[in-house]
Amino acid sequence: MNLRSILIAGTTSVCVITNANGTSEKELSDSLIQVPDSVNVTTQSATTIERLTEDDYIRAAEELGVEVAAIKAVVLIEAGHKLNGFHAPRVPLINFDLSMFTKAATRRGIKLNKFKKTHSVVFTRPNKKAYGSYQEAQHARLTSAMTIDSIAAIEGTFWGMFQIGGFNWEKCGAESHFDFVDRMSRSESDQLELFVKFIQTNKLEKYLKKKDWSSFARIYNGPSYKQRNYHKRMAAAYRKFSK
Repeated sequence: MNLRSILIAGTTSVCVITNANGTSEKELSDSLIQVPDSVNVTTQSATTIERLTEDDYIRAAEELGVEVAAIKAVVLIEAGHKLNGFHAPRVPLINFDLSMFTKAATRRGIKLNKFKKTHSVVFTRPNKKAYGSYQEAQHARLTSAMTIDSIAAIEGTFWGMFQIGGFNWEKCGAESHFDFVDRMSRSESDQLELFVKFIQTNKLEKYLKKKDWSSFARIYNGPSYKQRNYHKRMAAAYRKFSK
C-alpha cells in the first residue's frame, strides 16, 4: 500500500485510517479525515513531473515583493542543485524526521516503543542500499509510519522543494493535513503556492527583501541553523542566482 492509497483509502469523500490505539481517525476527529469537495483528490498515476517555470518564480516573487534569486536560494539549500520538488511523478521529495515524528506521536498520546519491532524501518536510518536511493528509503519510512498514525507521520515529515514541515499545514493555507499532502503531491507549482502562503503567514518576506539570511534561517530552519550554516549557504546561493 503506497502513501496516497493510505491517505485516500479508496474514496474521495471520507478517509478512515486506523491509528495506533486501534480506533479509526473518524472516531477521533472528523475534522482531520473529511476530504473537502474543493480538494482535488486523485489516485491515478502521472507520467511526468510538472516543473516550475521562470514565469512561476516571477509571479511568486512579485506576490512576495522579493527577488526571484531569493526564492531560488531557498530551493537550492532545501532541495539541492536540481531545484526539484519530486522524486518521481506524484511522489514529492521528503525528509522523514524521526525526532519530529516522535514529538507528534507524543502529542497524540501514542507510545512508539511497542512499534519498534513491527515497524523497524521507521526507527532506523534510511537504508539506501535496501531501497535503491535515499528518497525511496525515506518514503518507505513514511509509509510505515503512516500505518502507526497518519497525522503524526505527516507532521513528522518535511515536504517538497521547500521542505516545509507537515505540522505547518495550516500556515500554508491547506484545509487539512490530507489537503496539504495532496497539494504537495500534485506539482511544483502547488508546492510554490504553499511556500508563498507560509512566508506570508510568518511574515518572512521582510527578511528575504533585506537578504537578512540569519533572521530568515532562524525562523525557517530553526535555532540550530548556524550549526549547518544555513544563513551562509543561502547567501552564497543568492549571489549565484542574482548574477
